[in-house]
Amino acid sequence: MLIDTIKKENMLALKEKNENKRAVLSVIINKYMIPTTELRAKNEEAKDEDLIKIIQKTLKELEEEKSSYLNASREDSAKKIEEQISYIASYLPKMMSEEEIKEEILKLEDRSIPSVMKHFKTNFASKCDMGLVNKVLKSL
Repeated sequence: MLIDTIKKENMLALKEKNENKRAVLSVIINKYMIPTTELRAKNEEAKDEDLIKIIQKTLKELEEEKSSYLNASREDSAKKIEEQISYIASYLPKMMSEEEIKEEILKLEDRSIPSVMKHFKTNFASKCDMGLVNKVLKSL
């Protein structure tokens, strides 16, 4: 599982004394443990898709934080955030391009917004940006 890889990378960062990498990986691990605990209470297992959603959400938060630092002219802090973004972005699967999304939409019989969004959430949740799906759908 992906969480095992992240935990190993976290330990390596600890040994290498890479505090910036360790900080962001620890955040991901901690955020993952909350839903994992809740799922265990229901006798369910957390999946890699759950972790991918957490990573995507954390990336958005880091982008906002970086933007705030740049607006405050704190380039050194923004650079650290950029490094953290690069560390965790490598764990995400390859995202679908606009062309791939368009091809998938054209394969569907029902191209209404609810139907298309449901199809992508069900089949490609961690592999596409739903905002991009909406944009491509409206351009058709």
